[in-house]
Amino acid sequence: MNQPRVAHVGIAVTSIAEALPFYRDVLGLVPGHPETADGASIVSLRFGDVDVELLEPLDPASPIAKFLARRGPGIHHVCYRVPDLDAALARCRAAGYRLIDATPRRGAGGRRIAFLHPQATHGILIELTE
Repeated sequence: MNQPRVAHVGIAVTSIAEALPFYRDVLGLVPGHPETADGASIVSLRFGDVDVELLEPLDPASPIAKFLARRGPGIHHVCYRVPDLDAALARCRAAGYRLIDATPRRGAGGRRIAFLHPQATHGILIELTE
């Protein structure tokens, strides 16, 4: 893969069980096996070339729980797949973008990820992955 692309859209929900019927029963998407990361349960649904991740907090102190308390359910983040995460983060640092993760960490599926602060990206929480 040479070009960056959208990997997934993370959607914060209060209950995966309540949100899932729309994606499964109406859109006909097949849910993946639940995973946990960052204090949240995550169910991925393949939507063409992009995944939709339903994110339900498991811990009241988790980022998803805090997001839901501040903003309610909705789009939490957009994840872009890049060919070289380390190089992308280096370019972000050089350009002065505020990073939440200065170095990559492991996210859902064991993938290397890093988040950029929404204040640096015009109000959008952006996740980068390889």
